[in-house]
Amino acid sequence: MDIYIIIPAHNEEDYIGKTLESLAQQTLLPKALVVVNDNSSDATQNIVETYASKYTWLSIVNSKSSDQHLPGSKIIHAFNKGLETLDNNYNIICKFDADLIFPKDYLEKIAGHFQSNPKLGMASGFCYIKKNNAWVLENLTNKDHIRGALKAYRKECFNQIGQLKASMGWDTVDELLAKYYNWDILTDETLHIKHLKPTGQSYNKASKYLQGEAMYKMRYHFWITLISALKLAYKKGSFQLFTDYMSGYFRAKSNQVDFLVSKAEGKFIRDLRWKGIKDKFLK
Repeated sequence: MDIYIIIPAHNEEDYIGKTLESLAQQTLLPKALVVVNDNSSDATQNIVETYASKYTWLSIVNSKSSDQHLPGSKIIHAFNKGLETLDNNYNIICKFDADLIFPKDYLEKIAGHFQSNPKLGMASGFCYIKKNNAWVLENLTNKDHIRGALKAYRKECFNQIGQLKASMGWDTVDELLAKYYNWDILTDETLHIKHLKPTGQSYNKASKYLQGEAMYKMRYHFWITLISALKLAYKKGSFQLFTDYMSGYFRAKSNQVDFLVSKAEGKFIRDLRWKGIKDKFLK
């Protein structure tokens, strides 16, 4: 299967070389890999250009945006900039972060999953972070959720969900819409990816309300937002985050922010969320 990869990168000189090296050593090489150098002020561009000079399937495109790391919109705008440079001759398209080290057979195994299941719309492995000299699971979400750092989509699924939304919550709404359109989602626990920079490490203070805003934009409504905000804040060990999430939700509601999904998609999402909540309580 032909695989295209897009990697948005902003000031990633400490990591991007390791990521590209791990992808250059794959048992199944990508057909194309584009790094979007998004307003970097460090050596990111020089490092990527060095790799691009060695591999014909690797290229770089430069993009200008804000220096602020606002989760969601900035990274997806960069992704879309890379997407514009690619043709449509792929089977799988990936959005990867610039701070990952992949096992050598990662792309081969991901492609194998798509080949064996025609209804598979999205797939990934699991992110591991280093703690006390050991690599441990970065346990921020349910194990059936594909982290935004390492998304792989079948082309038909990618197009049917309307590609990626330039908003916080893009890496949740994509899965919910995939399920709405009856695609399967797979996370392979045997595939361990080293995540060199833990999620959220560079998010700034302006992003703290965006999680709650995303819940509003996905049409969660109040009670699912409340439960989701409590759960996420608990996992991150901060009650302040819960108040920030809820503030973000009410701000978005007050400002009548545009939704990311239709009414029908929103109802499907709420029904799916309630089912998940009930299933956990009944275990």
